[in-house]
Amino acid sequence: MGDNNNALETAASKLPDMLDRFRMLVDCESPSNDQRGLEVCAVLIRPWLSAALERSVRLERVGENVHVLAEAPDPRVLVLGHFDTVWPVGTTADWPFSITDGIATGPGTFDMKGGIVQVIAAIELLQDASHVSVLLTSDEEVGSASSRVLIEEQARKAGAVLVCEPSADGGAVKIGRKGIANYRVSVTGRAAHAGLEPELGVNAGVELAHQILAIADLASGDTSVVPTVLTAGTTVNTVPESAQCAVDARSWALSDLQQVDRAMFALAPHLPGATVTVTGEIDRPPFEEHSARRLFGEAASAARELGIGPLQAVRSGGASDGNLTAAIGVPTLDGLGAVGGHPHARNEHVDVTAMPERVALLAVLLERLRHLSPAA
Repeated sequence: MGDNNNALETAASKLPDMLDRFRMLVDCESPSNDQRGLEVCAVLIRPWLSAALERSVRLERVGENVHVLAEAPDPRVLVLGHFDTVWPVGTTADWPFSITDGIATGPGTFDMKGGIVQVIAAIELLQDASHVSVLLTSDEEVGSASSRVLIEEQARKAGAVLVCEPSADGGAVKIGRKGIANYRVSVTGRAAHAGLEPELGVNAGVELAHQILAIADLASGDTSVVPTVLTAGTTVNTVPESAQCAVDARSWALSDLQQVDRAMFALAPHLPGATVTVTGEIDRPPFEEHSARRLFGEAASAARELGIGPLQAVRSGGASDGNLTAAIGVPTLDGLGAVGGHPHARNEHVDVTAMPERVALLAVLLERLRHLSPAA
């Protein structure tokens, strides 16, 4: 990359190519549970990224999942993202990619195919990308089970992580995220005829109701504990023999999540004869603000160099793979992707007029991190 003063102009010149790639990437549907679609998407991305980096990019297979990995010869920074989406195959038939008045819409535009397009364009601005590793995964939306070890391994090698997930409102980056714990509470009772002899049954639905009230009481302050999907019973005239509920818990602090975790596994039945079984764990530890402090300083300085105004930073209640890298002690900055709004919703969109600024910001930041020590 040449003079930073020319970075915005160069990035703007790449916008037509970015939009062509953007359209192809959104048209390539890639829901997390569709291995064929994910494979096709990975194959589409691979040559774009390889050409930008001027080195080989491999498809890393973990079980049934395929991830796109470009390891740097001298890794100093890992650019992290994902190409799976929450949208089922066929969504583009009634909601195709389109751009109107500078706003791109379509499934996965904001979360996070616009970010992937920007990553490739930013790398193209660098004269030398030998310090930049890139990992794009295919299972972030469903918990990163197959990619977690790979993410942590590449993050440790690089020593710093830039997550190109969607930005917050107005283009703000993300310097903290809540951690997430997920549980399933299973209740076993005893079936009986609801009309003839209900007294012989143990109503798993009633027991679950007691448990739901106890679980909801675990919420405190900014720590949320929410029973979500509930099921019970088999027929309308039978005392339910079994019942289940899912629980979503989130907090800014690991200690608070650990307290919820202990309480969940201490749940006990209220009704004689009922049993309560809890499974689950803390899936993604919190991404705490100290992990982003240095990288945000670099990003804010890069924004000033480019003359694109003060860079804002926020915390987010949603989680990302940045939670995983921050939790192992690797400096992490998130939300460096597209500017837009409403991920996972039918009005998901990207402001394509903001793409050149985001590309230039990422490119300048990557250049600044060239000399970052992996131990920093």
